[in-house]
Amino acid sequence: MRIWVDADACPAVVKEILFRAAERLQIQVTLVANKALRTPPSRFIRAMQVPAGFDVADAEIVRLVSEGDLVITADIPLAADVLNKNGHALNPRGELYTKGNIGQHLSMRDMMDQLRSSGIDTGGPAPFSQADRHAFAAALDRFLQQHKH
Repeated sequence: MRIWVDADACPAVVKEILFRAAERLQIQVTLVANKALRTPPSRFIRAMQVPAGFDVADAEIVRLVSEGDLVITADIPLAADVLNKNGHALNPRGELYTKGNIGQHLSMRDMMDQLRSSGIDTGGPAPFSQADRHAFAAALDRFLQQHKH
């Protein structure tokens, strides 16, 4: 199992949690972004830069992800594509996307897009909080405990 990170919008604190997990569990973590990223020196952590463009990083993650891999992303369509390849997807706020809940997430995303396109201010997501950090760390630990080989 590998962990792939949709790194362009991933909070730095989530990356730090992933870096510690990579070292502790000796699991490969790859950050994919359309800009250069700094990563700590480690044989378990790498960064992959893709060309700039809409959803280029997402497409590269979908191309590379294998069954059983974990993808860290807040991008719901990317999460759906990962689930279709029998991978797993966890958002940076600690929610695991599943085949049972991804349809609801996609519907809500589409509804919010329609509201925004009609001029309604939907406010956007809340700022990333300490509670979000703890929720992510706990969800990652649970996932890794359940899926360690």
